[in-house]
Formats: sequence, C-alpha cells, structure tokens
Amino acid sequence: MRIDVFTLFPDSVAGPIGLSILGRARERGLLDLRLHDPRDTTTDRHRTVDDTPFGGGAGMVLMAEPLFAAVEAVEPPRPLLLLGAGGRIFDQAMARELAGLDGFSLICGRYEGVDERVAEHLCDDVLSIGSFVLAGGEAAAVVVIEAVARLVPGVLGNETSAGEESFTADLLEYPHYTRPAEFRGWAVPEILRSGDHQRIARWRLAEALRRTLQRRPDLLAGRELSSDELRVLAEFPADDLPL
Repeated sequence: MRIDVFTLFPDSVAGPIGLSILGRARERGLLDLRLHDPRDTTTDRHRTVDDTPFGGGAGMVLMAEPLFAAVEAVEPPRPLLLLGAGGRIFDQAMARELAGLDGFSLICGRYEGVDERVAEHLCDDVLSIGSFVLAGGEAAAVVVIEAVARLVPGVLGNETSAGEESFTADLLEYPHYTRPAEFRGWAVPEILRSGDHQRIARWRLAEALRRTLQRRPDLLAGRELSSDELRVLAEFPADDLPL
C-alpha cells in the first residue's frame, strides 16, 4: 500500500511510522510511505507556505498555491484526504474501506487551517480523528495510517488479531489475561483456563456485548440484540464477567 503525506513537519510522521509493526511493514515492502513538504514547491526565498486570513482574525492559514503545487508535482494516489477538526469522523469502518485500496493520501492541516479552496477543489474529503483540536494534522495522520495499515494483509503477525478487535461487528473487545493465573489475589476467570474453546468463545461474546452496552451504547444504537446475544448474556451473568 502506498500512502503519501503532505506535511510541513515530515519527521513528525516518519518517526512513529518507522517503529514496531509499521516499521517492519515498511522494511518488508508492505507499506510505501512517501512524505512531501509543501515548502519544497515554493519559489520565494523565505519558502512561504502561510499567510494572514482574509477578513482578519488570529493565526495564519496555509496557502492554496504550495499545497496544489506539491500534490500536482507527485500525483499521489487517491483519495486525497485533508486532516482537519471540521471533517467527518474517522472510524474503524473507514479504516477497513481504505485498507481495501492500493493507496491513499493525506494533507496535514496546520495553524488556523488551510485555504478552503484546498478542501473544495483539491481534496476528496476532510477527516477528523475526534472532537478536539490539535496543533497540526501530523498526529492525526499517524493515527489514520496505523489504523489502516494494520488491516493490510501481512502487516500483523497474526492475521486473526484484526478480526477480534474492538469495533469489529460494532462491539468493544473482550478482556485479555496472561500469566500468572493469580496476581495479588486477583485470579484469571476460571473459564479461560478450562480448555473448552466453544464455551470460551461464548463467554467472550457476552463480555464484548456487556462492555459495549455499558461503555459505548452508541455502537449498538439502532439495532436490537439477537436471540443468541441475549442467550449468552443470560448464560454468563454480570458477576461472572469482571470489568
């Protein structure tokens, strides 16, 4: 997968993407990350990429010209997505959608934002990673890249991992435990040590359902629980499901 990122601070993206799972994916040729600094397309000696906003106001705005020039110089893969607080919320469903493509591109906003003509006439969509404001889009770019790249076949060491994570089937993930079986008086649920994999699977479904209902009921809004889901909740009462 090829991912192009347009940013005034390439190191802010390159550093995190060069680590751990994503770093290994790049080394193996599964992830082709290309970083582009719009300053490189400027023609003035100050390499100007921002200016004051028309109509007045605090802060600076990224200019359209260097961003258009940077994108047109490399013809990156589409969709080209602008990262900004005013965009639609990025979620796991969109991560899966992007993971099915050969590539996509990101533009990192900065300062007070970018000239609106970039969003309207250069980009295909505007994305936000949440209802809060960052200093720039670089952190958001890392979030999007990691969420998408780990769904690309071969990136994760265990291909079943992505299928059992939070937000798969609109559920939060069930809890995990490892050795020792008892720690400071807190024991791992007996069912997980039973060896009965069918019953363990049902326990995990019940826990995922209960966690979702308690912590993120919005994920289940608009649908009723199935008869099987209701049965597993009844089969494993709340006292048997430590949260």
